Amino acid sequence: QVPLVESGGGSVQTGGTLKLTCTASGSRFNSCGVAWFRQAPGKERHVVSTIYADGTPAYSDSVKGRFRISQDYADNTLYIYLQMNNLKVDDTGVYYCAGIEGYCSSSYWNNVDEDDFKYWGQGTQVTVSS
Repeated sequence: QVPLVESGGGSVQTGGTLKLTCTASGSRFNSCGVAWFRQAPGKERHVVSTIYADGTPAYSDSVKGRFRISQDYADNTLYIYLQMNNLKVDDTGVYYCAGIEGYCSSSYWNNVDEDDFKYWGQGTQVTVSS
């Protein structure tokens, strides 16, 4: 069973909006955090936004003010949303959500890097055209 499943990708024009959803069954990622990564064509994957267990969000400079991350837990399922507004061509790429299982302190979370994420979704494509 895939631990994290992304949905909501699609094709939009510049200035458009999309809302991505990352779904994780159970509570394995409730006590640390989840991140959204983006991999643009021919480029390395990099973090776009993160959310700690207590709901504290963080954003890369390229999306700050345009994207909003949030989370909800219902029916034994964790949902991590990424609301993407005023989309730009540079936002194009495959978006992955990734989680860290178990408990982690906020100080640990503030220093994580991509290698710390052991659980990944399959990705969802976002294409923004001018």
